[in-house]
Amino acid sequence: MSGIEVRLKHRMGDFELDVAFNAPAQGVTALFGSSGSGKTSVLRAVAGLERTQQGLIRVNGEVWQDQDHFLPIHRRPIGYVFQEASLFPHLSVQDNMEYGMRRVPAATRQIPFQDVVELLGISALLKRATPRLSGGERQRVAIARALLTSPRLLLMDEPLSALDHAAKQVILPYLERLHDEFAIPSLYVSHDPNEVARLADHMVVLEQGRVVAQGEAAPLLTRLDLPLAGYDDASALLEGYVSSHDHSYHLTWISLQGNRVAVPREDLPVGRHARVQIQARDVSLSIRAHADTSILNILPVRVIDTREISPTQVLVRLELEDGQTLLSRITRRSAVGMGVHEGMQLYAQVKSVALLS
Repeated sequence: MSGIEVRLKHRMGDFELDVAFNAPAQGVTALFGSSGSGKTSVLRAVAGLERTQQGLIRVNGEVWQDQDHFLPIHRRPIGYVFQEASLFPHLSVQDNMEYGMRRVPAATRQIPFQDVVELLGISALLKRATPRLSGGERQRVAIARALLTSPRLLLMDEPLSALDHAAKQVILPYLERLHDEFAIPSLYVSHDPNEVARLADHMVVLEQGRVVAQGEAAPLLTRLDLPLAGYDDASALLEGYVSSHDHSYHLTWISLQGNRVAVPREDLPVGRHARVQIQARDVSLSIRAHADTSILNILPVRVIDTREISPTQVLVRLELEDGQTLLSRITRRSAVGMGVHEGMQLYAQVKSVALLS
């Protein structure tokens, strides 16, 4: 049996945790929710740092906790990355990493040291003392140390929350590459919808100690009954493939099964899978397809839901021809003036598209 199964019940003072979810045995599963929703409590229970009053934790068929059994943390094949990089200050970067590697017998090590160094771009840091590292460098080293334990499950507790915006933008591409380079399932705790959009394949949404939604990340990101769609940087994920390159204008075209969007030129092979992110604030709506516009990406869509998010703004959930969903944030005046309603056929004018992978 593959996959991650979690069933937990636990009371801590006035807070009650009562969660049940399943996650796939590959990719990144985001545990998303506001502060106090129970995300970190779930992660600590999976790690074995906390024993819940009732619980079942099963990873790829191996029981880590049930009513009769509790596997201690040192016997759980996990890598854990905390909010603050817990590096040994008296050891160099390389010594910190080798400490993680020595936790695993040589015969069972799955991830080579040099592969991790190259993936996370830390070869120039190996001899450096850890107190001399920046926040982003410290987290990259902490991730490297966790990977070198050859974990069967990687647990990440808001690893970017202590970093400023610039440092986050530097480290996010490294986290994206983990998905492609190592077949290690991850549970990733975050309250940042942009991080989730960029990294997650699967999501579990928590509110007040309960699971309110779970499933593939892309459709959950655009559901108007969930909190993610209401954030200022709410976005949608679209899956497609590289269909062609426009060398004259330095563009790469991503096909979306009948439609396509342009992104700045990337050196990717035609036919490669691609995932793009589109912010709700970058999508305007039109009743007709316009040719006399500077916007390149114009997609036929159908309105499937609307929600007023303020006295002045409306969020519109849209369906593309291939069934994927998109968000548009428009003024309430525009929505009323256009008569936007469920089932209406419109054109989404997309001002900006970000290629994620």
